[in-house]
Amino acid sequence: MCRKRSPSQRRRAASRATNGRSSGRCFRKRLEVGQAIAMRHLPLMLSALLLLGLSAAQAAGLRTFDVPAGPDGPAIRGLIWHPCAEPPHEIDARGGRAFFGVNDCPIVGDKLPFIVISHGRRGWLGGHHDTAAALADAGFIVLTINHPTDTERDTSGTDSLAVTVERPADIKRAIDYALGGWPDAARIDAERIGLYGFSWGGYTGLAAIGATPDLRKGLPTCQTSSLRACKELEAGLVPSGPVVRDPRIKAAIIVDPFPVFFFQSGSLKGLTVPVQLWSSDPAQNGDGLSGCCAAAVKDELPSPLDYHFVKDARHFSFLAPCTPKETEKFANICTDAPGFDRAAFHRRFHAEAIAFFRKHLGEAAAH
Repeated sequence: MCRKRSPSQRRRAASRATNGRSSGRCFRKRLEVGQAIAMRHLPLMLSALLLLGLSAAQAAGLRTFDVPAGPDGPAIRGLIWHPCAEPPHEIDARGGRAFFGVNDCPIVGDKLPFIVISHGRRGWLGGHHDTAAALADAGFIVLTINHPTDTERDTSGTDSLAVTVERPADIKRAIDYALGGWPDAARIDAERIGLYGFSWGGYTGLAAIGATPDLRKGLPTCQTSSLRACKELEAGLVPSGPVVRDPRIKAAIIVDPFPVFFFQSGSLKGLTVPVQLWSSDPAQNGDGLSGCCAAAVKDELPSPLDYHFVKDARHFSFLAPCTPKETEKFANICTDAPGFDRAAFHRRFHAEAIAFFRKHLGEAAAH
């Protein structure tokens, strides 16, 4: 060990060691200690460098996706997220929001699995942008859409009987266009299609994979509900058409599905599509939403079920982590329970989602 010496000790040492051997020993000792510390931390350093290299080598490419209006419904605005070989950068979305990706980047890969994301009540195509980007980075082509009359900019159909039918139809129309009219349709493997649905998007996903909602007057849970769709049913309105199932969907992730009371006992037992079900924590239900619905359908879904309960998560904890501007503007959806780290949770959530879709849809094809 090289101790601190007094001035007289340093003078005597200098006269005895004109060749600098004493100071050389101290230098070598310090060098050895430094090397030992560096070696102990080498695995962490290498891991960090590897992660930096990966993030610099791949990103989510972004491009617009617009389903034209037709006899079967209005235009649907969408955004495609896909594998890209360029480093990501911040993209201004709107209203203080930001995405991370690359606009109009060439798609990496062919015959890729395809995921459609259905947003919640009054949501928008960017609400789950970090989830879309994570799936794209993992080799999936991901489509996020705006459900035409149930978005933050158009709430004319929110909670209505109409959207119980229109939302699943939006999913089918979007997949139809992705496999047909979209210029890069050949990049998609039509046999490997999945769905991610949150809240009303969870209802949408269950309906799209074959659950049959009970949309009739006199439904017990509807008679005392203030939900617009229930009031319309009790007033004698009937759905505009059947709820459309899409058999091309081979796997689904469902988060806090609402409203689940339209799925009466037994209506989910016939599902054959693998489901990963996520629930927020009912202990956080001061918002009237958290933990409301996944548990109600957990036992109705076929076994084996990939079920995840997230302690301390609020309903909106599944939305992308917020920027400071978003937090200021949308405090109700950006504020988590004390001590809950949304960004850390999303890393775990994305790892589970990617593993689930890879298990049931397969890895991205080699390119």
